Amino acid sequence: MSETIIVGVDGSETALRAARRAANLAVKLDAELVVVTAHASDNTEVVSIGSDTWILDDAEQARKLAQRVANDVQSAVPGVNITAAAGHGKPGDVLISEAEGRNASMIVVGNVGMKGLGRVLGSVASSVAHSAPCDVLVVKTDK
Repeated sequence: MSETIIVGVDGSETALRAARRAANLAVKLDAELVVVTAHASDNTEVVSIGSDTWILDDAEQARKLAQRVANDVQSAVPGVNITAAAGHGKPGDVLISEAEGRNASMIVVGNVGMKGLGRVLGSVASSVAHSAPCDVLVVKTDK
C-alpha cells in the first residue's frame, strides 16, 4: 500500500456519499483512506450538573465525528484500510495540510457549495482544487 487518499467530511449525508466513493476508490487502488474533519476552535469547556461532569472539547468532538464516519464507511465498503483524523482550521486548509503531511495522492470532496451563491463566495471543493498538492476528485453529492 503506497497511496493515501484524503476525504473531507462534516457529518452531512453528502459528505458521507463522498467518503463512500473515496472508500471504493481506495479499495481499487489498494490505498489507505484518511477521513478528515475540521474544527474551527480549540475550545474546551467543563460542564457540571449535580454530581455529573462533562468535558466538551471541540477537537475531541471533531475526532469522534471523523471516527463515526470512518466506522460507517468501513461497514459499507469492506476491505478498505481507513483512518480517522481531525485538524484545527478552515476545512480546505485542514484537508490540504493533511494531504501534505501524509504525502497523499488524492483529496476527495463533495461538490456542495459549487453552485449558486456558494460558487461566488467559494466552497471547500473550490479552495482545495486551487491549492491542493495532489489530484482532487470532486464527487457529485448533491443529488
